[in-house]
Amino acid sequence: MTWREDLAVLRHRDVRIFVTARFVSMLGSSIAPIALVFAVLDVSDAASAVGIVLAARSIPNVVFLLVGGVISDRLPRKLVLIVANSVSGLTQALAAVLVLSGDAEIWQLAVIEALNGIASAFVLPAMVGILPSILDRSELPQANAVSGFARSIALIGGGAVAGVIVGLTSPGVGLAVDAVAFGLAAYLLTLLRVPRIERSASSMLHDLRVGWTEFVSRQWVWTVVAGFLVLNMVFTACYQTLGPVIADDTFGRVGWGAVSAAFGAGLIAGGIVMIRLKPRYPVRIGMFGMLSIVPMYLVLALAPYTAAVAVVAFVVGVGFELFGIGWETALGQHIPLDKLSRVSSYDMLGSFVAGPVGQLSVGYLAAVTSAKAVELYGAAVHVVVVVAVLLVPSVWRLQRHDGRPVDEV
Repeated sequence: MTWREDLAVLRHRDVRIFVTARFVSMLGSSIAPIALVFAVLDVSDAASAVGIVLAARSIPNVVFLLVGGVISDRLPRKLVLIVANSVSGLTQALAAVLVLSGDAEIWQLAVIEALNGIASAFVLPAMVGILPSILDRSELPQANAVSGFARSIALIGGGAVAGVIVGLTSPGVGLAVDAVAFGLAAYLLTLLRVPRIERSASSMLHDLRVGWTEFVSRQWVWTVVAGFLVLNMVFTACYQTLGPVIADDTFGRVGWGAVSAAFGAGLIAGGIVMIRLKPRYPVRIGMFGMLSIVPMYLVLALAPYTAAVAVVAFVVGVGFELFGIGWETALGQHIPLDKLSRVSSYDMLGSFVAGPVGQLSVGYLAAVTSAKAVELYGAAVHVVVVVAVLLVPSVWRLQRHDGRPVDEV
């Protein structure tokens, strides 16, 4: 298969528009945290202030995820995305004005980020349902791979752009660029042509129950999500939180920067692999991809050297994309379109809740034992969970489908 055939999905006008809009929106989302942190530090140099503003965004995001899933299944997803991106653009523009004028206060930035967190809770479930609505099933793996590749480029590029903007100008300018990105994404989304899905009128509580029933009725879905409650907890603790601490004590902060860059390069490589590859068993190959994280924990524990950790980080990035794209494909092909956002919101809720638990627990565990012990235990737990998930027949046997998406049981 040639690259032209691999990228043939881009012949669809609406796929091109969606991928571009997602790239622009993700670019803004990756600029925002860096610009925001330095904006807060310009107002108050207290670490607690940074924590307050970041928590003001993350907590509403988790709280409103299920609501976002219901609304994204009830209303046209295109409309939900346009409104949510517009809200993010307007609030970030307000933050930029406050920061640039020198009038910003911590409570103002916290309120603004709370609104952004709520908007993001609507964006994520709605976005999952767009590609399955506008494509044949047979093209969904390639479409998700192309979209995931664009997302990875945006995440890496956004961090670099934010660093340059904040370093050469000010955090306020970074927030202004972020606002423009969200506004452009909202405009691009107005150009999408998404088929209308018939939805019956019902209460919010009823819709949540239906989404939950759809979620638990598929063993492969709740098994993977339950597994990732643990896997995300371990990854947040051992890599995102403890990794920089180990780096600071061994191969240094510059080395950790190289590790982060290698991880980003791995994400891009994984996207390229999934563009070329059309796995018959998307969840199976995704779970095997998650095993790539185990060497990272072992290297951090036993051989914390820049070159070794960077090489492993690249492999981890590839593994992450194998799972992410495979999982999006499986959900898009097997979950009824009118319930897809709700099922995705339950999935995301489990992932988002696990992060803070890992962040809060790792310090205590490392103090009681050691950083090395936490990494080794994390590796063991990770292997056990991945193997346990793969041993579930419905996970192992789940295959991709061809043809138009249909409401399946």
